[in-house]
Amino acid sequence: MHRRTLPAATALAVLFSSVALVATGAGSAAADSSTALSLKSTGDLVVDGVHQRVFISDPTAGQVVVTDYTGKLVGTVGALPGVHGLELSPDSGTLYAAVADADAVVAIDTATATEAHRYPTGTAGPEYVALTGGKLWFSYGSGGDGNIGSLDISGTDPVVTLGQDTGRTFYDAPILDASAGAPGTLVAGAPGQSPVVLAVYDVASGTASRTAYAFDPGNTGGGNLADLAVTPDGKDVITASGAPYYQALYKLSDLSSDGSYVTNTYPNAVDIAPNGDVAAGTSSWYDPDVHVFKQGVSTPVKQYDFPNTGTSSGSDTLAARGLAWAPDESRLFAISKNDSDAYSLRIFDAPTKAPTTLTASAPATATRAKPLTVTGSLTSSAPFPTGTSVSVTRTDDESPSGKALGTATVAADGSYSFTDTPPAGGKVTYTVTYAGNADHAPATASRAVTVTKTATTLTLNNNLKVYGYNSTVAFTAHLGTTYKNRTVEIWADPYGADKPAVLVRKGTVDANGNLTASVRLSRDTKVSAKFTGDTRYAARTTTNTVYTKVAISTSLSGAYKTATAWNAKYAYFHQSKDPVHNTTMTMYPGRKYQFQIQQFYSGAWHTTASEYFALDRYGKDSVQLDDTPPTGVRFRIRSSYIDTKSGDNVNATTYGGWRYFTFTK
Repeated sequence: MHRRTLPAATALAVLFSSVALVATGAGSAAADSSTALSLKSTGDLVVDGVHQRVFISDPTAGQVVVTDYTGKLVGTVGALPGVHGLELSPDSGTLYAAVADADAVVAIDTATATEAHRYPTGTAGPEYVALTGGKLWFSYGSGGDGNIGSLDISGTDPVVTLGQDTGRTFYDAPILDASAGAPGTLVAGAPGQSPVVLAVYDVASGTASRTAYAFDPGNTGGGNLADLAVTPDGKDVITASGAPYYQALYKLSDLSSDGSYVTNTYPNAVDIAPNGDVAAGTSSWYDPDVHVFKQGVSTPVKQYDFPNTGTSSGSDTLAARGLAWAPDESRLFAISKNDSDAYSLRIFDAPTKAPTTLTASAPATATRAKPLTVTGSLTSSAPFPTGTSVSVTRTDDESPSGKALGTATVAADGSYSFTDTPPAGGKVTYTVTYAGNADHAPATASRAVTVTKTATTLTLNNNLKVYGYNSTVAFTAHLGTTYKNRTVEIWADPYGADKPAVLVRKGTVDANGNLTASVRLSRDTKVSAKFTGDTRYAARTTTNTVYTKVAISTSLSGAYKTATAWNAKYAYFHQSKDPVHNTTMTMYPGRKYQFQIQQFYSGAWHTTASEYFALDRYGKDSVQLDDTPPTGVRFRIRSSYIDTKSGDNVNATTYGGWRYFTFTK
């Protein structure tokens, strides 16, 4: 018990206890990609269009690596020491591999990527292979004794014939190629030799007969032949030599010059698509590595420059003979190498189509149901035909999968314009697409617009009202015009960190737009009505605050009687008895109550004592009045909760009722 002496006639003693208590876009539909290859070297590259596989010979590792069109490894054919040249059968069922260090030609089943047959070639180690005239032709030899042999597998037993080049044309095993456009014709070129040496053979009879020969054809002074390919029409052979800096064409009839495809430093690869389009490669650190030409056009339609994946200052370079078309021209495959001898298979989509750039522009923000305009341009190095158009698609919350809006015609200067009225608000994306044609790659561009949704009204009653403790109050939310969503949530969030907000009711408003929920109040409470919005109307939240009093009960103990006097009910105490004032109040951690005593004199009540005392953990406390009070004097006493001054702010100020008392002898 804590005792305290108050002034004069109101000496008091107090007994209490307490408990500490938040684009524009330009692009192409082409998905060029690259995949790392586990290679030690490269010899040749062939593409099988039937099984959609890529075959790469690795002479050092003695294997042929097989991938799919995405570069994913399908398999590896091993035990092929020194494997170099590759040739695919016309039906794509067999891949022939020249395996120099095994003195054999190996047939690989393309469907299973496994070795099917091995054809010994005697003492000749095959380097390059080509199919024509009903036989497989292979080159072999070195040190001034390069030659050509043939493998006939049309009969019951394979027949190998060596020494087919009776003119002893080549120092080393020559590069070989043939074309369906010139059946029975075989072309050979001396690899790495300067000047370039070429020869053409008629092999239709089964025996090679040289029909044309050229030492430094075209008198270019070039050398270091790395690759050659015969055109599909059988008219020309295209060469790739370290010099000159172009891929030269020579007529098969006499090996006279027939044009060129201009590239850049150190040509080292060439491959020709079935329709005659040309892929030309160069070993260039600081210039494009792959150059694509339409048949007969000396200016490239597209060029590719490899990135730098190594540590040198220059980019990755193209491997010799490292180019091959997919037969349908949908892709071009290339093998690159960095300065750490790490190889990659690079896959170029739509390689013969000129790159296309498409842009789209639109306002960053717009108002729902109001027109907006999307503009942009379509450009390319190749001109577009008159009437070219782009299609426009709108994606929004009402059309999450996209809604086709129509097309916009591209003007002569490449510009286009399209006007739309967005029905939905929020993020609205306009996607503009150019489908492409035979000469142009497809392209797409998009622009996102933030479209402002229409505002609606949402009201809630009872704001700032004060209610008694444990009152049950009906709150009514009213929702204005919306599109489809007519659902409202009513939440109650009592003051104090110990009680989270709770969802009182969620439902569809009635025909008048109203939804009512009852809330039982024990503290000051923030009551919120929430509308989550829909595709056309913005979300909205309305929050009201209502105040709640505490529950207070008091009593005086020790009186010998109670009686009505001076228009109030008084408790009478003997002068020798110490009254006790008991208080019970709604509890909250750390809460205190205001204890107040008044004395009546001079015709009015006057406060003689006021102090705050803590409640115990049950919300209770008692005050004992001490000393010898005067008799015949009127007193009154009360307990109150005063917002913030009572130690917290979770309830509204609540004044307890007065208890009246007096003393007698």
